[in-house]
Amino acid sequence: MRRIAAALLAAATALTPAVAARPVSFANAAPQASGALVLPLGNAEELASRGGSLDSGTRDAIGRALASAEFDYKEGSTLSLRGIGGWSQIVVIGTGSAPLTAAKLQDIGGTAATETAKTDGPVTLLANGLAANVPDAGAQIGIGAELGGYTFDRYKYRDAAKPRAAGRDAPLTIVGGAGGDGYAAQPAALTEGVLLARNLITEPSNEVWPEEFVTRTRAAFRGVGNVTIEALDETRMRELGMGSILSVGQGSKRPPRMLIVHYKGGSGAPVVLAGKGITFDSGGTSLKPGTGMWRMKGDMAGAAAVVGTALSLAKSRAPVNVVAIAALAENMPDGGATRPGDVVKAHNGKTIEIINTDAEGRLVLADAVSYGERRFKPAAIVDIATLTGAVGGALGSDYAGLFANSDPLAQQLSAAGEATGEILWRLPLHANHAKSMKSDIADIKNSAEGGSPGASLGAHFIGYFVDGGTPWAHLDIAAVSWRTDALPTVPKGAAGYGVRLLDRFVRDFRPVAGVAPAASSAAN
Repeated sequence: MRRIAAALLAAATALTPAVAARPVSFANAAPQASGALVLPLGNAEELASRGGSLDSGTRDAIGRALASAEFDYKEGSTLSLRGIGGWSQIVVIGTGSAPLTAAKLQDIGGTAATETAKTDGPVTLLANGLAANVPDAGAQIGIGAELGGYTFDRYKYRDAAKPRAAGRDAPLTIVGGAGGDGYAAQPAALTEGVLLARNLITEPSNEVWPEEFVTRTRAAFRGVGNVTIEALDETRMRELGMGSILSVGQGSKRPPRMLIVHYKGGSGAPVVLAGKGITFDSGGTSLKPGTGMWRMKGDMAGAAAVVGTALSLAKSRAPVNVVAIAALAENMPDGGATRPGDVVKAHNGKTIEIINTDAEGRLVLADAVSYGERRFKPAAIVDIATLTGAVGGALGSDYAGLFANSDPLAQQLSAAGEATGEILWRLPLHANHAKSMKSDIADIKNSAEGGSPGASLGAHFIGYFVDGGTPWAHLDIAAVSWRTDALPTVPKGAAGYGVRLLDRFVRDFRPVAGVAPAASSAAN
């Protein structure tokens, strides 16, 4: 029965591929009026210059419509007009009065894509003179358009007798946007990395499990230079003493994997990016409530982010040395699953008392960061994980939580977040956290009981396994990895959060001084 169901699903999905966003193209002059026109405007006077290629009748009609609607030109405001000139739709997007940044330009592109999604025909966006302070303004708009236009409907039925209108796949052409000639390099690679992450997160867990995650990663990197990919299986992880990740996966018929993607485009010590990759999280023996459990297919968003980042860097041939480690497991509650009270040993020899099997992400990352530090001797380690609900209680869905043992490293990550719009808020690591996580029978507990600073304690646990004095940071993305409301460049659903942030961080990374090695006991 399972084989028949799989065959039916494969047949269905073969007939219904995921729909891509409109392709992005660039031009120096506006094409003949057709389809939709997008005008980003910061004030009424900009219509004359940005709309200079339009005939005077069309331009005057737009001006009258803006005045009649009392359009405020505030950042993100939109006005959709019909029946003007030869355009089926004209969309005006407010850009505000503040200088435009790369992140704001991406928002303009994303808004343009969503506002014209139903247009049957091409889309033209007039960007001449827009954001002269951003050298690749056109490319940034293009990134936003592709990210904002993202959809995932692979499993939806599509009636072959009612084909998709051809005009829905017509290009979005950016006219006069500086830097468009370089779009096929770094910007296109960045969007590919984000979309890889979104696809992996959105796929159901019966389609993507640890081994399948590895398979899809290999496929995404096929033909990309200077990349080596390894996947440690159960036998190899057991040989390496990775009892922490093995304990998480032992309740599932789908065994764990430790995926290592090494892109060597530069010299020097690499930056290690480690991602939590729980392809489904039932909570294990400490079973989660059923409500909302379906979303736990996305508990591998950290792993998706690190491989998406590596793909972006490698495909754009960035001059960097980076290692992405995806710690992949499925957390299930069968008769062989780990129990609360069990003790396991991590790769670096430290022992863990399992208090709660639903605090599993930190367990897989314990082995990932320890292995990454010992094998690669990195310049820095950054882990990223959908780790705690507590971080959402503290920061909502606007910020990811940032923890670090190095101020300069935290500053570089925060700067990358500001530049990309994936912003971070630093939260504390405190000596008292070690006391809260002290175990009477092992080196550390994986969870503290009672009312406690959950996000900080989770970060402390992971940092405890970075014991060689390496600069380290932890990003808790539990509240930002899945959107229940759309943003200009992030439709509802999987955000692919972290790819833009980490891509920028690695490109701009400057080595920082090491820190004092971690103590050998959680109580010290």
